Amino acid sequence: MLLDRPISVKYILNTIKFDMLYVLIISLVVYFLTLRIGRVFPEISLVIPTFIGTSISILLSFKLNHSYERWWEARKIWGAIVNDSRSLVLQLQGMVAEGNEAVVKKMAHRQIGWCYCLGQSLRNSDPVANLESFIPKEELDSVQSHQNVPLALLQLHTLDLAELRQTNRLDVFGHVQLGNTLARLTDSMGKAERIKSTIFPVTYRLFLHLLIYVFVITLTISLSAVGQFRATLLLILSAAFFLLEKTATHMQDPFDNKPTDTAVTAIARTIEINLKQLLKETDIPPAQQPTGFYLS
Repeated sequence: MLLDRPISVKYILNTIKFDMLYVLIISLVVYFLTLRIGRVFPEISLVIPTFIGTSISILLSFKLNHSYERWWEARKIWGAIVNDSRSLVLQLQGMVAEGNEAVVKKMAHRQIGWCYCLGQSLRNSDPVANLESFIPKEELDSVQSHQNVPLALLQLHTLDLAELRQTNRLDVFGHVQLGNTLARLTDSMGKAERIKSTIFPVTYRLFLHLLIYVFVITLTISLSAVGQFRATLLLILSAAFFLLEKTATHMQDPFDNKPTDTAVTAIARTIEINLKQLLKETDIPPAQQPTGFYLS
């Protein structure tokens, strides 16, 4: 997740470096063909690239809006996960009969592991990596065979609650309330997975990218009178379009482990700190620190 800090110039240039190279090549090719062969291109009025540029602006506005909606929905989902994770532990502490602190601690630690597991799963990483300190080895071994490991961990929560209810260590009301909390966590997980699996229409991105190059080509021909300054003008004018297009493309996939992502690791760390403090533990980790201008 990008922070309110100056963004690295290197990051910006790396984002559009190939597009700027193609723009430079197009400009130089048109310039040298015109210079060596004469007027080889038909005269194009500036009205045409102006019209194309206006169309691109409208399409980019549409794409940016929908990309931000996907990113913001992902952030709201993880905000709900924070709230429900806290609620789960508070409900366990208040509703489970005294003398079962070990079960409450086990489920609280499993919930911490679940948050890390879900974030890693959404980022296509190993879902059980570095979870040994939160979840017992036998439980990790049992869930690794599942296609959806976070769902398997929630199932372990459900089984523990069922055992507490069957042994009268949890009353019916508490069982229902905790079940509702698990249902909300499952719902949040499903929403995040929907965003992950539903891609933004690829054809829309390709057509928009192609239209930007059409704009570059027509503008190159229209600016033939500018001479050697054509390349500089094209790079400046086209850079804005490419930067906005890349920004929208990155934001539309909020779980791809990029600087523009939802900071799932940092959010999971916040949940770990909160839940361990509720358990009155002493080994509280520090908050996740940003990497330069973004938080992962």
